[in-house]
Amino acid sequence: MEAPTLTGLTVGGGCAAKYPAARLEELLKGFVPVDAENLLVGLSPADDAAVYKLDDERAIVFTLDFFPPLVDDPATFGRIAATNALNDVFAMGGVPLLALSIAAFPEELPNEVLAAVFSGADEQVRAAGALLAGGHTIRDAEPKYGLAVVGTVHPKGIWPKSGARAGDAVFLTKPLGTGLVLAGQTKGIVGAAEHAEAVRWMTTLNGGAADVLRPFQPNAVTDVTGFGLFGHAHETAERSGVRIRIDADAMPALDGALEVARDGVRTGGDPRNRDFAGPHIESDGISDELLALGYDAQTAGGLLVTLPADKSLSLEAEFDRRGLFIRRVGAVEEGTGVVVG
Repeated sequence: MEAPTLTGLTVGGGCAAKYPAARLEELLKGFVPVDAENLLVGLSPADDAAVYKLDDERAIVFTLDFFPPLVDDPATFGRIAATNALNDVFAMGGVPLLALSIAAFPEELPNEVLAAVFSGADEQVRAAGALLAGGHTIRDAEPKYGLAVVGTVHPKGIWPKSGARAGDAVFLTKPLGTGLVLAGQTKGIVGAAEHAEAVRWMTTLNGGAADVLRPFQPNAVTDVTGFGLFGHAHETAERSGVRIRIDADAMPALDGALEVARDGVRTGGDPRNRDFAGPHIESDGISDELLALGYDAQTAGGLLVTLPADKSLSLEAEFDRRGLFIRRVGAVEEGTGVVVG
């Protein structure tokens, strides 16, 4: 009997497996915000990670992220899952220090499969300058893997998603479409080259982009993951009390992503993201494939950044000098909601 593939054991993998944002918001309404002087970032409002102040120079960043496999190669799955968790620390302006594994696997999976997942994650944690120091593993019919990550940040250097200001420019540091490309590959719409490129981006840490951003003191930063570009833009706009205008033609797409969208393929996260963000998005006249790209759930996506527009040229020049991707995709205005045009 042939051993099952990792993705064959899952209902939905990667960040598309996240709990629907609309239901999550409703759930969190039942939590009383913690009132603690040194809790700089908690649930009021929630962000990409919690931040706790130790002293005037140091705060710890703490995050947790895990999900089912979205690829069959176990080492690649470990690297993607680790990247996704580590990127939450970078999105807060922090630097990772220590990580612990969170693992759930069927007992029938061979030990070498689990070892490859852990090894891939360890490789990525080390690449981020941190250490993988242990973890916890349980039995589960559906495999899942991720990390709890602790990092540090200066208390005055935190990047909230709630800081966007009118007059800011809006940037993305990775192209979009990981969910579409992976779904398209399983349906034979795109090939191995497009799949490999999507994997390359999902295993690209946001640490390099964060290092370039730090001297520019961005106003708002979040990483684009399970809620898609439009969902995360909506969160940023709502919590900042502004309107974000996105240039649909400037949205960067992975090779093959728009082709898959034009073929009518939509991933599991698409309807949940439309339910969450759709009522707050104005998108008259935008093509179906570009809307699908904006609602597509991303795994280990890039940073969504806002900073004063007069810093834009210098920022783009510095990214270009270091050989890093960046694309200006919009602007922040007075008002509310997200306008895609």
